[in-house]
Amino acid sequence: MKQAPPPLPPLPVVDGVAPSYLWLPVESWPDLLTFLVQRFPAISSTTWIERMARGEVVDGKGARLAPDSPYRRGSCIFYYRELDAETPIPFEETILYQDERILVADKPHFLPVTPSGRFLHETLLVRLKKKTGLTQLTPIHRLDRETAGVVIFSHDIASRGAYQSLFQQRLVDKTYEALAPTRPELALPLVYRSRMVDGTPFFRMQEEAGEANSETRIELIEVRQDCSLYRLQPLTGKKHQLRVHLAALGIPIINDAFYPDVYPCKGDDWSAPLKLLAREIAFIDPLDGRQRRFASQRQL
Repeated sequence: MKQAPPPLPPLPVVDGVAPSYLWLPVESWPDLLTFLVQRFPAISSTTWIERMARGEVVDGKGARLAPDSPYRRGSCIFYYRELDAETPIPFEETILYQDERILVADKPHFLPVTPSGRFLHETLLVRLKKKTGLTQLTPIHRLDRETAGVVIFSHDIASRGAYQSLFQQRLVDKTYEALAPTRPELALPLVYRSRMVDGTPFFRMQEEAGEANSETRIELIEVRQDCSLYRLQPLTGKKHQLRVHLAALGIPIINDAFYPDVYPCKGDDWSAPLKLLAREIAFIDPLDGRQRRFASQRQL
């Protein structure tokens, strides 16, 4: 069953970080602390107790919760996510456009869009909240951490759904660029289609026989000395679609650590960014009917 949206956060945005929330499962626990320690094994009971003492764990109405607070199944709790240490990402985003409803950013390689895993403050969302003071800022589409380029955010709750629906209904023209090997025998432009499903390991996608559910138009922009620059237009939005399709054509994107083969994690090595750029996004504005077009200022 689809999870209900959370109530409005009763905790404020602090240093660009909004509170996280959790719907308590329909289970039985002696108290809230016991559940939290089991649910988040990487966070000690001492840490939860300290957070509760600071008033940083509350219910949906903002009432402070204590270690011995009853476990109320189906209720929603809010808390601040914390990291003991976070490696600074030495690349800066830029703001391409901002009005009363949306903000368009130009994301560098390696910077995640939203907090997850070992990234919290070093994310595009939190950086932009700190920079602009827009506490309602929310991305309305995805871009991988490894990919650079244009990302659109909403900061107006009333109009957010209208912009999100553009992506859901495929009414947005997205253009990417990629550096990859040259294959003179490959007849371009072409439209590549395949059936993509979850792969192994869990973070990869793979192709299988069956009805196609992914489609990409691929053009050659120019041949360079040791590679070629390609223009990619995804007509569907599957995870890692462009990376999978180019690898399947024998022209894997330069510095791709997932396709066609998985390479050992380089951690915080910034020397070899994935040569993939979200160059441009274009759409008809759902509120005023204007043609919108935003282009990255970055180069591969």
